[in-house]
Amino acid sequence: MAALGPPARTLRGLLRELRYMSAGTGRPYRDTAAYRYLVQAFRAHRVTSEKLCRAQHELHFQAATYLCLLRSVREHVALHQEFHGRGERSVEEAAGLVGLKLPHQPGGKGWEP
Repeated sequence: MAALGPPARTLRGLLRELRYMSAGTGRPYRDTAAYRYLVQAFRAHRVTSEKLCRAQHELHFQAATYLCLLRSVREHVALHQEFHGRGERSVEEAAGLVGLKLPHQPGGKGWEP
């Protein structure tokens, strides 16, 4: 199993994704039920010196998996918006999309013998 890193980093990543999601609504992300649930769950499952909490590791794994999902969905939406088909394109636009330039014809209108 790959190392998950510290739980605090996972929590910060989840809160960052909440900020990205709530940026469009205008509401602060700290007013959402998801924020309150995440903070409450991470506080309830932290390890103390008196016990070894197996549920904490399960929560951390689930949180890291959910963080991966949220990041992937956000990046997918960004890529989809950038490269989504916008209907019919001209030849120049299609060439520019893949990084090519069309050759310029000498003489203006075309090849004249």
